[in-house]
Amino acid sequence: MDEAARAKIPSDSSHLDQLIMEYKGDAGLRDGLRLGDSWPRRWSSTWRVGAGEASWPIRDMAHVPVLASRPMRGFTWRAKQRHRPGLEVMAATGRTHGFESLEEMRLLVALDFMRASEVLSQPFRLDFEHVHGQSWHIPDFLAMVGSGMWLLDVRPMELVKEEDALKFAAAREVATACGWRYSVVAGWRPHVWSVLDHLSSRRRPVRDLLDMRTQLLNVIGGQEGRVMTFSELANATSVPSVGRANIVRLLWHRELGVDLGSPLRDSSLIWEA
Repeated sequence: MDEAARAKIPSDSSHLDQLIMEYKGDAGLRDGLRLGDSWPRRWSSTWRVGAGEASWPIRDMAHVPVLASRPMRGFTWRAKQRHRPGLEVMAATGRTHGFESLEEMRLLVALDFMRASEVLSQPFRLDFEHVHGQSWHIPDFLAMVGSGMWLLDVRPMELVKEEDALKFAAAREVATACGWRYSVVAGWRPHVWSVLDHLSSRRRPVRDLLDMRTQLLNVIGGQEGRVMTFSELANATSVPSVGRANIVRLLWHRELGVDLGSPLRDSSLIWEA
């Protein structure tokens, strides 16, 4: 579609790395890690499996029962707590997933939009060596997106300290060794989160008593160029107010497309995915 090609971030074909602002300052700290040929044997990962914990050297990570593991930490809340933990229900997995901050919750929503088939919160503890000694790090998420694994940390750009960057560098090294992708989510591209937040309000399954899905797809499919504004498409249905809610639903399910890089409003161009 021409409109999809012109969109900054077409919602129906976008990938996670198009939505986020990544921190990559850890790349310059790789020299601060103790690597060498034997590092996959010296560094280790600890996972909660069953009723206890088990450790594997990085070289043996292929043997870890990843999908049977549990979070390394719990997600509890108490008065006067600085961070905001909780549980987010993901439609893609049908389960709740823990988060330790609102920024982590936002990433879970984005992973839901990306149809992540599995997400592990606080998946393992990484024990690694650096030139000044030893340290450890628990990444925030390990997600299965498409056919690949994606290790993710979340930290707003302005809150990244040098000690954090060193831990991110170690996590990136491990992800590379395992054939996973690795990203530090430091923020969102303009307008992406506000649009995703709105779309996510219609992600739960509902009964379509007025067959709005068929109405909307037939209307836009019969339009020249298969593109209409949000308000034009809604007004072309039998009940425009219900049509609006269902446009949002179809945008979430990627049956329709919109530019995630612009505010969602009546004049937003909607196209058939």
